[in-house]
Amino acid sequence: MAPTHVLRCCQRGLSWIPVIFIALVVCWSYYAYVVELCIFTIGYSSIGEQIVYLIFFHVSFVMFVWSYWKTIFTKPANPSKEFCLAKAEKERYEKEERPEAQQEVLWRAAAGLPLYTRTGSGAIRYCDRCQVIKPDRCHHCSACDMCVLKMDHHCPWVNNCVGFSNYKYFILFLAYSLVYCLFIAATVLQYFIKFWTNNLPETHAKFHVLFLFFVAAMFCISILSLFSYHLWLVGRNRSTIEAFRAPVFRTGSDKNGFSLGFRKNVGQVFGDQKKYWPLPLFTSQGDGVTFPTRLVTPDPEQGGPPPPEPSQSVAGVPASPLSEVQDHLLNSPPHGNHTAAPHALTSVGPDSVTVSLESQS
Repeated sequence: MAPTHVLRCCQRGLSWIPVIFIALVVCWSYYAYVVELCIFTIGYSSIGEQIVYLIFFHVSFVMFVWSYWKTIFTKPANPSKEFCLAKAEKERYEKEERPEAQQEVLWRAAAGLPLYTRTGSGAIRYCDRCQVIKPDRCHHCSACDMCVLKMDHHCPWVNNCVGFSNYKYFILFLAYSLVYCLFIAATVLQYFIKFWTNNLPETHAKFHVLFLFFVAAMFCISILSLFSYHLWLVGRNRSTIEAFRAPVFRTGSDKNGFSLGFRKNVGQVFGDQKKYWPLPLFTSQGDGVTFPTRLVTPDPEQGGPPPPEPSQSVAGVPASPLSEVQDHLLNSPPHGNHTAAPHALTSVGPDSVTVSLESQS
């Protein structure tokens, strides 16, 4: 049996096959469009059309390649050292055989960490493989063999894990690849029809033009569905993992737990400065470890009253910034002379919502 590291190297080598395939298709499309279409087919019959096609083609081509490159070669962000267990805590965790005792070790280690989510059973989210306490929205990628901050999914077409560090690049990659395919299909269509109806002489460019249209149209359809789905995720501030498995808070699972409204959700991914949105430059908000959450999150898809804005007050009680809410869902006992003063906000009716805010005095 081959050693594990040899199999791992073979697996990493094979994982580049989809990326190489896309690179070859893109290189061929560049040759087919620039040389076979613009130079040999259009030629000198329409210089203005040729120049316009080449300018817009190269703009979309450069933006597509740039965003694709950034998506592939941006390293996924990992949890910081503060989420690693100390040496003594790690030894106690490994010595304990009962899951309850191991959880006690994790609760003590996570007492000072900004954690709001738990496992489905209410336990601390811990990765035995990486030996770290998982921050909110962090998950372990088996393909990359690491924990990735705000992991969305592992994409074989970029041979990388899409997460906090490169999610904006991935969205732009889908957008510019869609623009690239749409532009090629739209501009090639008339020459595709002419070649198909034999209104143009038989040349070696015929095969390239016909096949170029079919490939562009095929990729356009597949990318459009994926791009639309991820735009929907951005508007809801969800990852692909959270869309299938809602994050669990102290009060239970809530698929809208991280949603702050459409504009703020978009800002979480693209940043505040709109002039940088079209560029594959990192402008996402936050550090990938802590994320603002909503205190009241009724599901708009199931009806009910709309949630209040974070800056508004409810029932005369001013809303506090999230950083001032000290309940990190760790449910740890108070220390020293700190006492908890609950403020209950209750609305009367069949769909009543109760929110408890605990403040330290």
